[in-house]
Amino acid sequence: MKKKIFITFFLLSTFLFSALASTNSIFIEISIDDEIITNHDIKKEANYLMILNPNLKNLDDNRLYDFAKTSLIKEKIKIKEIEKFYDLNKKNPVVEAQFRILLEQLKLNDLNQFDKLLSENINYSVDEIKNKIKLEILWNDLIYSKFRGMVKINKDEISSKINQMKNKIEVRYLLSEISLKKNKDLQSTQLYDKIIKSINEIGFNNTATLYSISESNKFGGRLGWINENNLSKNIIKELELISEGEFTKMIPLKDGYLILKVEKKETIEFEIDKDKEIEKIINQKINEQLNRFSIIYYDKIKINYEIN
Repeated sequence: MKKKIFITFFLLSTFLFSALASTNSIFIEISIDDEIITNHDIKKEANYLMILNPNLKNLDDNRLYDFAKTSLIKEKIKIKEIEKFYDLNKKNPVVEAQFRILLEQLKLNDLNQFDKLLSENINYSVDEIKNKIKLEILWNDLIYSKFRGMVKINKDEISSKINQMKNKIEVRYLLSEISLKKNKDLQSTQLYDKIIKSINEIGFNNTATLYSISESNKFGGRLGWINENNLSKNIIKELELISEGEFTKMIPLKDGYLILKVEKKETIEFEIDKDKEIEKIINQKINEQLNRFSIIYYDKIKINYEIN
């Protein structure tokens, strides 16, 4: 089973030397080893990120620019690492399915709507976006191949929990998250105060975009609807203390902290397919662990590249 992260990647724009010479508005912002990122690349990335998360339009230009630059640096390093193991020119049959999922996430009915959305600003082409998706798939494959032996899932415990459930699930939450790494330079209270200050200034979802280490950050930390039975007891306990529109205190995790916001909460009643529910929870827990390994691996390889 492989981690499913529905988020997109980028390919850096290339520019002819004549284009660079013809305008003073394009300049090199940063280099990673022998490759460059221009301000034009960052502008394209920023515009695309605002499509994924419209709340980013509320950020000031400098914050948005810095976030887009960080996003491109991260993706470029991932590309360099992926090239060591995979042929980037090889077609991947999963790309089209993931592209359709992206359109659904953006609530777009067809490709024409997406084309129109892209054409409104300097942005990527559809082919470039599909290449982003391919890179995400390959990165996930790489992380899975390297760390699958370290994923620990207690299937018996999950099966036992689900099999004891009644045929009705009563509560589910529409959640957003801010996932934080432990910071040796900041005490937990200082880190929390920093995040609270940011939430008060720019809102929860934009704070998730800027500070969360989870892959959900490009979508403002949005996780979607999650059934209560898929959450740990500690998280449920914290969620029960707050109402819609509020967020939890900082919840300690093994490698960091988690802050959850309840966008909506509802009571539902439906029959449970226990086998599907077991599979769903197993996949969720695998994804959570692989996401942590992805962060650890990226931090490890980043030091191998010269960033100027």
